Amino acid sequence: MYKKIMSPVDGSEFAECSLEHVREIATGCHAQEVVLLTVIEPFPPTPGFSEDWRLKLEKEAQAEAEDYLAKLTDRLNLRSEGITVQTVVVHGRPAGNILKYASENKVDLIIMSTHGESGVLHWVFGSVIERVLHNSLVPVLVVSPPARRIGQLQGQ
Repeated sequence: MYKKIMSPVDGSEFAECSLEHVREIATGCHAQEVVLLTVIEPFPPTPGFSEDWRLKLEKEAQAEAEDYLAKLTDRLNLRSEGITVQTVVVHGRPAGNILKYASENKVDLIIMSTHGESGVLHWVFGSVIERVLHNSLVPVLVVSPPARRIGQLQGQ
């Protein structure tokens, strides 16, 4: 059913909660490919710092993101199942880039974790997941972190 599954991750433990679901669905559906995607938001020009400094920061962020995705690829261990894992680092705003990549690269399913922000934090920062859910042309599976689910069950 799903041949190409994408999982956006941002370096947080919350985002990685979706990986067990990615592995199970990818193997269960005999997917051909899993894409681990991370988005690096632009570093704004900062008074007192040169453009070279900003570019150096972006280059370091790129290298860190690539290392991070390589570790997640090893952790998923999908090669033994015959599933290719592709890692992608893009620059820009998260929601727009997730949607753009999914659309342009024929992704069949997006699996992502929620950080569970609500109230003021949600209002200030917005919700990447909310934007992806409302604008995606493909199914989106949203996974809430186990600790968040336990807190909700206990009425917190």
